[in-house]
Amino acid sequence: MTTPDASPFPDDLLKFQEQLYRAHVDHRAFLAGLPWSVEPMKGWAGGEGYSHRGDVPDSPGWSQEEQETVDRMWKEIRELSIAVVDHPHWATVSREEVVAARMDLKKRARLLISASAEAA
Repeated sequence: MTTPDASPFPDDLLKFQEQLYRAHVDHRAFLAGLPWSVEPMKGWAGGEGYSHRGDVPDSPGWSQEEQETVDRMWKEIRELSIAVVDHPHWATVSREEVVAARMDLKKRARLLISASAEAA
């Protein structure tokens, strides 16, 4: 007998989805701390008609280390995405239920992450 809270997903699939969610969060956070342009580029004043955000400062571009970190993060995101999408579990789900099941997997992973963050 299963409990109402029991996951209908295999443990490894749920783990892959959790890792994918965390990888996306880490990637967005890392990008937020980088200069706005990968390559060095001159900024502009908001009044020049280029930006609705106001003045945009010059960008020094990303360092080689920053570029390598972003590339590594994207590689991890791609690999985890493939692990989730190609997991054998999806062959057991009817076509009509795949989208709902996929959304349920994402929701369960976010709840597990939230619960572990609250416990820490």
